[in-house]
Amino acid sequence: MTAAIRIEGLVKEYAGPPPVRALGGVDLEVMKGEVFGLLGPNGAGKTTTVGVCTTRVLPTAGRATVEGIDVVADPPRLRRSIGVVSQYNTLDRACTVRENLYYHCRYFGMTGAESAARADELLAQFQLTDRARSLPTQLSGGLAQRVQVARAIAHRPAVLFLDEPTAGLDPQSRLALWDLIEGMRDRGITVLLTTHYMDEADRLSDRVAIIDAGRVLVCDTPAALKRQVGAETVLELKLAGNADGLAETLARIPGVREAVPAEGGIRVMAASGEGLLPRVVEAAAPHGLRDVAVSEPTLETVFIQLTGKALRD
Repeated sequence: MTAAIRIEGLVKEYAGPPPVRALGGVDLEVMKGEVFGLLGPNGAGKTTTVGVCTTRVLPTAGRATVEGIDVVADPPRLRRSIGVVSQYNTLDRACTVRENLYYHCRYFGMTGAESAARADELLAQFQLTDRARSLPTQLSGGLAQRVQVARAIAHRPAVLFLDEPTAGLDPQSRLALWDLIEGMRDRGITVLLTTHYMDEADRLSDRVAIIDAGRVLVCDTPAALKRQVGAETVLELKLAGNADGLAETLARIPGVREAVPAEGGIRVMAASGEGLLPRVVEAAAPHGLRDVAVSEPTLETVFIQLTGKALRD
């Protein structure tokens, strides 16, 4: 497969005091036609990476190309090949929904007739026809993001960058936007999605890179990343008492792969949950066991195993 996005040794430092290194040597390849998730906590370097790839941030070192175009050497040419949706509403508030789409097309060189036809096509495609004359201030957060996605692909870019696209949206709007993102894959558009929602990355992404403190920790398919945890079941124990020695006790129970301290209790990685729960509860009861949550490994489990902290810490 051919890479649509290639990032090599990307470094970004901001002058201090104190100086801040936002990216510490990022290497990534995103293949044509895939939805690629960049997953990590706030401040991990996701938005900076997208900023470099979309010409909004100048890198300190390293190189990034999108569709074979060097992002530093030829920004005007690059912008014709990409669409960008940020986590903030960037719609022109003085223009209607249709005008936002129409003038975007005009900006990218389409004729008036072509722009009008494309705007109407997108309104229908994104189920926005009844909102064509609405102003952005009259839209809900979910509708506004839908318009932003429609505008971002109006000039038919090869690559779409979505930076935390569902941040702040209600659950129903998030699901509706997920459907739109999955539709990008069907249209052959390469998508780079940044998010700190593990369920979002898991559902949408063909591959995921987990990033923290400006470095890529791991990159693979969501299924492969979860398999590397080496557990089929995760038990989250909440304790009211002291956890001293409990992790060691739990680790000796047959079927337990690992037991580590977690916020307010202990996290147990197990090969299987069958018949295990009663033994775990019995061992934890003297420590003031308050609650037990049983789940399958998630991308957050992978992140915790790699960093020792929760994804949203």
